[in-house]
Amino acid sequence: MVIRRLLNSRGLLLALAGGACLPLGFAPFALWWLTPLLFAGLFLLQDGQPTRERALRAFGFGFGAFVTGTYWLYISIHDFGGLAPPIAGGIVLLLILIMALYHAVWSLLCSLVPGRARAWQCLAVLPAGWTLIEWLRGWLFGGFPWLSVGYSQIDGPLAVWAPLLGVHGVSLLVLLIAGALVVLLVGTLRARLAGLLVVGLIVGGTIWLDELQWTTPHGDPLQVALVQGGITQDRKWLAEELESTQALYSKLTIALDKPDLIIWPEAAIPALAHEVEDYLTAFAELARARHQTIVLGILSYEFDTGAFHNSLLMIGEGAGLYHKRHLVPFGEYFPVPDFIRNMLRMMNLPYQDIDAGLPRQSPLQMPGVALAPTICYEDVFGTELRSFLPAAGLLVNVSNDAWFGDSIAPHQHLQMARFRALETGRYMLRSTNTGITAIIDERGRVIERGKQFGVAIVSGAAQPFSGATPWARLGNTPVLGACLVLLLLPVVMSRRRGIAPED
Repeated sequence: MVIRRLLNSRGLLLALAGGACLPLGFAPFALWWLTPLLFAGLFLLQDGQPTRERALRAFGFGFGAFVTGTYWLYISIHDFGGLAPPIAGGIVLLLILIMALYHAVWSLLCSLVPGRARAWQCLAVLPAGWTLIEWLRGWLFGGFPWLSVGYSQIDGPLAVWAPLLGVHGVSLLVLLIAGALVVLLVGTLRARLAGLLVVGLIVGGTIWLDELQWTTPHGDPLQVALVQGGITQDRKWLAEELESTQALYSKLTIALDKPDLIIWPEAAIPALAHEVEDYLTAFAELARARHQTIVLGILSYEFDTGAFHNSLLMIGEGAGLYHKRHLVPFGEYFPVPDFIRNMLRMMNLPYQDIDAGLPRQSPLQMPGVALAPTICYEDVFGTELRSFLPAAGLLVNVSNDAWFGDSIAPHQHLQMARFRALETGRYMLRSTNTGITAIIDERGRVIERGKQFGVAIVSGAAQPFSGATPWARLGNTPVLGACLVLLLLPVVMSRRRGIAPED
């Protein structure tokens, strides 16, 4: 009774506080066990409340989570993007409000499902509804999959489900555990037995999956070197820095005569590819003479179409070109009317659009192994990465997380890259401008990593893999289907027996 009164009188405040604590479950804090506890608290806050109050509390939870979990957007937009504090703050606030609205929609959706019995709500409706909304948030209007619940479990026991169910499947499991905790705390005997059954099935599945290997090593390991230039964002694109940047990457790469594969970060050379053609040609010749492959990020321009691309170029032993497909709004393209674009031009702010690459592109092919390329935050969109599988034996991501300064964003980004490796059963080779550069194995474990905000060479062995995990073959379809079933079950039961009473 005391708990009920507290939840009723301080519901919105508790929701805000719980949401604000949610990022503690993610990198760099990695308190993975906290995530289901916080969602159990949110489910309790939803329990027995009118629809409007449920939606308000869900909105508050989302608002708190994205304020503390994505505050670094302000650093990118203001500190490095150059927008005035009121404008930058307004853009960040708008995004946070939109993300919180997804949570309110989750609550409203669940309120529409017949059957208000606590067991049905906590063990079916609320977890399934959240997972569907999380999936929707990951692609609607370009998508913003940050703080998807499953990512928090990369270092927890539920991570073994990732190759089978993907990140959204792991999210569903976390939420089912949260629901089970609620019914074990305040449910009837029947509900508690159902909660114990759910937990038992998840625990049993986790033990079984821990022994499985979905993909197999293919060929010999490659010796790889990931080059981190350590160039700060405020200096990177200055014209006077081009020569010194070229000299830095020349010095670092010439010293690497042993690796089979060398990877430079996103837009490593701050110029268009045709403007530094002689420089690139010299490195291509050096790499061929050494029987090496170099993959580097650079901007490119198509003279026949006038299109600019954020690209990944392979030279030396093997050749290929990949154009980034999933662009960053207000970073690489500006979805604004022409008059606003003119204002940006007059304020000497970026206004020129980068063009997206074709949706279907081939892997980059080096001798003996194909690489699945992604640029910047493309690696957080797992479904798009699947298009390169199972042909590709290694995953490659180049990025420039200098945009986010010394914040939690680079750590969150690394965590999502680790999840891609685990989902696909492939090594991930991640080269970034200022960190976090890392070699990640097929189980999502960081094998080698460099320090942030400095020059670094991350070297080691990377084993190519063949085959495909169930998630790589089927994607999110099984999980989405399971969520629909969980939402429909209460509807079917309510029609057969009448709407179940509250537990």
